[in-house]
Amino acid sequence: MDKWAELRTAYQVARLGTVSAAAEALGFHRATVIRHIDVLEAELGGPLFIRHARGYALTELGEDVLRVAQKTEELIDDMAGRANGAKAEISGEIKLTLLAPFAGLLMKAITRFREENPHCRVQIDVSEDLARLEYGEAQIALRAGTKPDHPDYVVRFFGRYGFNLYAHDNYIRRFGLPEGPDDMSGHQFVVSAVGGGRLPFRSWIDDHAHPEMIALESRNIEVNIAAMSAGIGMGFIADHEAAARGGFHAVLPPNKDWTAPLWLVTHVDLHRTEKVQAMLGCIKSELQNE
Repeated sequence: MDKWAELRTAYQVARLGTVSAAAEALGFHRATVIRHIDVLEAELGGPLFIRHARGYALTELGEDVLRVAQKTEELIDDMAGRANGAKAEISGEIKLTLLAPFAGLLMKAITRFREENPHCRVQIDVSEDLARLEYGEAQIALRAGTKPDHPDYVVRFFGRYGFNLYAHDNYIRRFGLPEGPDDMSGHQFVVSAVGGGRLPFRSWIDDHAHPEMIALESRNIEVNIAAMSAGIGMGFIADHEAAARGGFHAVLPPNKDWTAPLWLVTHVDLHRTEKVQAMLGCIKSELQNE
């Protein structure tokens, strides 16, 4: 495919939402923008946009093309910065994807990154769905569980982190602290609504927290921690999160089955870009300081 100019045009239409805005940004006539889109759609064999009164919305094919264009622009911008000689100022945006319970692990690194690169905005996508780095959905991922084996991924071990059942001081004042796993009668729980396969402790909850004992359920980790802090119920949270928040007490002995390995993942095409290397450097420094 040799339609790079058309791809760039379509990217601007997708990013800005209208042909007029894209034409102004590119310095083209509106007719040129429309022709570029028509040529690209003919090349790819399907529509990239759905035209409506307010502008252009992406089709599924268009979303795939947009991801490719975003990654291409990232590589070109990085190459241009390197070609200019001295280290270029890092700007724009860098996107990370991770699961909510592990967000706190990266905040010191992000603080350092922002201090060193104040013109680069950090975006964090907290999702159970694994972002496809090969489509540019994120530049860096922090993934839990089995080591990713995608052939185009650069994978580094980040660490192993544990979970436990915790009770807050406010809960203990109301209900006391269980003496062990067989002393759960009369106690209340705050549980996550995330699918069982993603939570190493889910089988324990299913066996011990009967429906009448569940006081609150939410998919949002912050909602769950707020409920636990208020004394509504006990719940599972990461050990590092409990230590950082204060006032939480582990209810059960440590369990190796409730630990998860974390992996820092990048795509081979973007791994060496200055933006990604700068963030990885900050993460590595903070890991060494722990």
